[in-house]
Amino acid sequence: MSDSGSDAQYFWCTRHHRVEPGAEVCPARYVLGPYPSANDAEQALQRVQQRNEAWDAEDARWAGEER
Repeated sequence: MSDSGSDAQYFWCTRHHRVEPGAEVCPARYVLGPYPSANDAEQALQRVQQRNEAWDAEDARWAGEER
């Protein structure tokens, strides 16, 4: 798998737990992406977790201000 193509897209498959190139991607309900590189796709779940934690912290902050 190469990241050399500028138009290449990569996806993280939640069903197979692997990076899949755009030409071989599973159905949309199973994938996160597209990402510009295989490395970015491989880090998709970490990025999701970080964003969820940030949003949870923001929700808690808002809840604290609402009281």
